[in-house]
Amino acid sequence: MTLSRSVLREQVKELIIQRILDGTYQPGQRIVELTLMQELGVSQAPVREALRDLEAMRFIESVPYRGARVRQVSREELAESYPVRAVLEELAGQMAAPRVDDAILRQLEAEVQNMLEAARVKDQHGLLVHDARFHEIIVEAAGNTVLLDTWSGLKIEAYTLVSVVKSPQDLVGIANTHLPILDALRQRDPGIAGKVMRQHIELFGAELLSEDA
Repeated sequence: MTLSRSVLREQVKELIIQRILDGTYQPGQRIVELTLMQELGVSQAPVREALRDLEAMRFIESVPYRGARVRQVSREELAESYPVRAVLEELAGQMAAPRVDDAILRQLEAEVQNMLEAARVKDQHGLLVHDARFHEIIVEAAGNTVLLDTWSGLKIEAYTLVSVVKSPQDLVGIANTHLPILDALRQRDPGIAGKVMRQHIELFGAELLSEDA
């Protein structure tokens, strides 16, 4: 079976993210299109498209005449992103709480279990994917497209990846920090859900930045 170009692009993108996460690709290191094409046996198009996606997510940056390189995310960028994300997620919790139904709760519970399973096998990338999806489900449940677009514009996946990599916390502990959010949403109380969502982001950001100081 021949895979479509969009599927190949996603596979190349996931591979590069994994290599950034496990340290195969270091900050500042060049990512060579031709090398990836030869290694993976794919054409230039999906590799170039994957790199373009990763640049939009701010994982990599293109340097004129020098190609794509792994981008170093600074402490300042993380410090600026967490307060904004905390406010957006507080609003998402407030708006989503009355709209949450059993189907949404089951999706969130499944993502927590997926995070725990990834954490137990030390799969940082897997935890990252399910962590980002957990929060995305809540923002989607808020039912506000402006909020969703603004939240998505923060490149949550990229910053979550950097946070997990930099954080000394154990991965199971990170997964378990999502349980109070689930409990709050089960109550369908906008005030409680918003408060817990904001605290979740603020506490993680504070711990990360204090360790990185």
